[in-house]
Amino acid sequence: MTGRVFPFIYDAAMKPIEEKRFNRIREELVTLAEGRVLELGAGTGVNFPYYKNVHSVDAIDPNSGMINHAFKNAKKSNVTIRFHEVGAEALPFKDDSFDSIVGTLVFCTIPEPDLAIKELKRVSRPGAKILLFEHVRTAPHWVARTQDFLTPLWKQVCDGCHLNRDTLELFKQAGVDIDTVKSFYNGLFLQITASLNK
Repeated sequence: MTGRVFPFIYDAAMKPIEEKRFNRIREELVTLAEGRVLELGAGTGVNFPYYKNVHSVDAIDPNSGMINHAFKNAKKSNVTIRFHEVGAEALPFKDDSFDSIVGTLVFCTIPEPDLAIKELKRVSRPGAKILLFEHVRTAPHWVARTQDFLTPLWKQVCDGCHLNRDTLELFKQAGVDIDTVKSFYNGLFLQITASLNK
């Protein structure tokens, strides 16, 4: 599926699991954001209604189709949201710009996650919050092997998504201080909160 088609089916495909569980996880996570917020891979803007005590949100996504769909959800938010059609590996922001970084189901699709983490560290202020909800490579060996096997095809179908990316370990290796980790669906999804101490 191409990047142009994916935005049209994303919300419909995700609706059952969003209504059952994900929307509550998103709300719990996103309401922790403060100050000026950078949202990585904002997609269709499903997080926008959950922003409460923030000054503004800079929402980035490299897919123009996703951004076009996100405008309707931006109208449901009580905060200012600015859109930027860029990837996470080269952020168009000054150093020490953001108080909070939000990313939900996004690090699986970033082509160069190590570079993206380096960039978000650059644009974050000391003590900034990092708030993530990601699906990851799981611990059970047979599940992880299945994820490895399916990932090449899955990437083509789902706009570059890696089923087998260990996002938590990537952040640990980058020297980010992990505060809390909550596991869902037997470790397939993680809610991660972290602090960035420069």
